[in-house]
Amino acid sequence: MNSLQKIYISLGSNQGNRFENLQMAINKIYQTIGNVHAISKVYETDAWGFKSADFLNCCIEISSDRCPNTLLTALQEIENTLGRKQKQGNNYEARPIDLDILFYGNDIIEEEKLQIPHLELANRKFVLQPLADIAPNFKHQKFTKTIAELLLDCTDTGKITTTKNVLNNPFDIHRFSKLNLVTIEGNIGSGKTSLATKISEDFNAKLILERFADNAFLPKFYEDQTRFAFPLEMSFLADRYKQLSDDIAQYDLFTEFVVADYHISKSLTFAKVTLPEDEFDLYRRFFNVIYKDMQQPDLYVYLYQNTERLLQNIEKRGRDYEQNIQPDYLENINKGYVEFMKSQPNLKVKVIDVSELDFVKNRKDYLHILDLIVG
Repeated sequence: MNSLQKIYISLGSNQGNRFENLQMAINKIYQTIGNVHAISKVYETDAWGFKSADFLNCCIEISSDRCPNTLLTALQEIENTLGRKQKQGNNYEARPIDLDILFYGNDIIEEEKLQIPHLELANRKFVLQPLADIAPNFKHQKFTKTIAELLLDCTDTGKITTTKNVLNNPFDIHRFSKLNLVTIEGNIGSGKTSLATKISEDFNAKLILERFADNAFLPKFYEDQTRFAFPLEMSFLADRYKQLSDDIAQYDLFTEFVVADYHISKSLTFAKVTLPEDEFDLYRRFFNVIYKDMQQPDLYVYLYQNTERLLQNIEKRGRDYEQNIQPDYLENINKGYVEFMKSQPNLKVKVIDVSELDFVKNRKDYLHILDLIVG
């Protein structure tokens, strides 16, 4: 997966319901490409380079992990969906929607079909004015001037008028604002870490990830479960308790809430599957002492994946010590989670079946899961 990039896009429309075209384009960018972090005012401007009806123009800032060329393709698909016809020749034409990539992080791209920064940006006041609304201090990589400075230097004399129209941002950064602690749980390979990470990035949450890779007993356990099950589960319990206690207690002024990719009860669930009855009874006594002192999440989300899909995910991520995990083991783990959730009437639980979803590669699936979690 590519890293998230800050991207600036110019939007224009001079056919049909111009304002509605801009709003629909922003909605589709959010639904298919990435989060929208800022939207400029809407300006009415002369057609640039040809005679036609006036345009409505705006600029937006988004974040996305799409590479520049796939981003360009996605924007062209949105243009097509909103009725833009394929351009005939090299002349400028009226269009219901026009989407141009202005900046892609600090990258400079010089290809036949894609030039970033946009080549005509510095000459177009209808682009610079809305861009200055949301990124006045962003520096052009080639001119080494800020957008505000480029606007002052621009010699474009075309008409530009601020409208009273205000575009709506479909991205709600505060949709988790009523929650202090969210736990994302699931079986091995269910995608809980990926989902917790995406939520933390998108909604400014403090992220707590289980440090399972540091556990020296884990590869030994997969080789000889009978011998290493008890020390493995005890070490996991101690590590999870310390990490959750420390990280949840450390208040962070710069994040909105905490999201963790595991719950302390995971220890009990796995121990019940891996330990013989006498060892599990001893283990449970230790667990009960710890559990009563743990802060409980405001929301416990369980990602259900069918066993076949779990095995595919485990094989795909390629951890050597996981490759011999058997279907029966995964099914017993799932039963353990279900038993725990049923035994906790005071815990707010949401079970989401993600067996047919791919929220890592498919943004619509990801947004669907967010709607199921917080509406």
